[in-house]
Amino acid sequence: MTRRTDQQRRGQVIALVIAGTGLSWVLVLALGDTLGWSQRTLAFFDLAALAGFTMALWLLYGLWRSRQANKTKD
Repeated sequence: MTRRTDQQRRGQVIALVIAGTGLSWVLVLALGDTLGWSQRTLAFFDLAALAGFTMALWLLYGLWRSRQANKTKD
């Protein structure tokens, strides 16, 4: 059995952040539509999803940088 590297683990975490953010965003918007939430409340969840996707992009950039640093060491 192979051991996961740190980069593989970080990549999986990033994938989970992206999938979790997207899924929760869609579910919250569907729930808000069903319950008749105001546009202000829905906009709040849009901003929360934007923050989640931005965090995933930041994590992805960090992963890319660490992979570039590992290429120069090899």
